[in-house]
Amino acid sequence: MLSMTKVKRTYSSRSRVSLPSSSPSSSPPSTTKRKRFGEGAENEPPTKKRLTTKTSPSGRSEKPKQSVLRQLHFSIETSVLRTCTVCGLSYTRGAPDDESLHRAHCSRVQRGMEWGREEERDAEKFGVEDIQSAVKLKDGKKGRIICFKANVGGRIGSKLAILLETINLALSSPPLSTDILQSSKAYLYLIPSLTNAHREKIVGCVIAQRISTAMTVATPSETLLERDSNQATDRDSLPSSPTHRLVAVDTTSGLFCHPEALPTPLGIPRLFVSSAHRRQGIASRLLSAAAATFIHGCPLDPVNGDVAFTQPTEGGHAVMQHWGGGGVRIYEE
Repeated sequence: MLSMTKVKRTYSSRSRVSLPSSSPSSSPPSTTKRKRFGEGAENEPPTKKRLTTKTSPSGRSEKPKQSVLRQLHFSIETSVLRTCTVCGLSYTRGAPDDESLHRAHCSRVQRGMEWGREEERDAEKFGVEDIQSAVKLKDGKKGRIICFKANVGGRIGSKLAILLETINLALSSPPLSTDILQSSKAYLYLIPSLTNAHREKIVGCVIAQRISTAMTVATPSETLLERDSNQATDRDSLPSSPTHRLVAVDTTSGLFCHPEALPTPLGIPRLFVSSAHRRQGIASRLLSAAAATFIHGCPLDPVNGDVAFTQPTEGGHAVMQHWGGGGVRIYEE
């Protein structure tokens, strides 16, 4: 007899994939059919994606960083438009471009602009003239007055363009045309800078223009007579007399002019002094320098009506009356 030995089968930790047997004694294949793509998808719940977490070198799991979200709120009751009480510029609060523009503009309106070595190098090339030096102000400070053509180029032209843009924004005035700049001169008042000994500050500016005619300013009694005449005309519904008709320049300040155009050689379209240096006589010094040197060898007298302003503001009207003694005229720009 042959001895029967039992053979033990060893199985690994992983289960092996059973292959189909070809022997007839093997079990028949499964009759279950594989589902086609899309069949029964409506009855199965959607699969959820697993959130993967990163592990730090210390072994702790780190959550994925989320982007910071910002929420905007609309406030209908409060306006985002702000008006600066110092420079008078209106800007949109929270807009980076508007706030940057306001900071630069407000600084120039208060403290003026710098005049340094770069401009001094181009001074002789572009015909910059020293009109007066060591001009003393009311507070004891001394400065100088320079003059050059308003259509100058180079660094000086770029500096004047920024200065005129600041003046136009402060006065709510339109920019000067090319024709006006070609027939004009710029008078600047410079004082030494407190922070740099090699630089100066532009604290005052006057643009002087060659004009031909201007209108005389009506006296307070003529203005009162014009108002009484207009009130009587409104009551009687009759046309007013041409002899009593005046041109209204600024009704808030009561500035009226006679319509007759009289010969006038000098016009002042722009006058500006930085707010930190006002009431020191800078405007009067600049106007006197322009009247004395604008036409070579022919000084002009504002009392005799040789100088005219363009629709001055309330502050400009006060300077016009104080400096010109009531003789300054008005012209259209």
